[in-house]
Amino acid sequence: MKNLINNKMFNILAALLLALSVGVLAGCEDQGPAEEAGENIDETMEEAGDEMEEAAEEVEDEVDDATGGG
Repeated sequence: MKNLINNKMFNILAALLLALSVGVLAGCEDQGPAEEAGENIDETMEEAGDEMEEAAEEVEDEVDDATGGG
């Protein structure tokens, strides 16, 4: 009886492991067009934010130079 229980447990664990493996491999497929578009939007927004930070720093430097601050 104990071997039967262990055998069932082994089969359940093996099936679970197989299902998880298939799920992981399915997640590694090529990106779809919506995901690529989303990543492009994210990248563009990050670049725009970086450029705005740089512009703000330049304006701050110009103001400091003009007012003798800094």
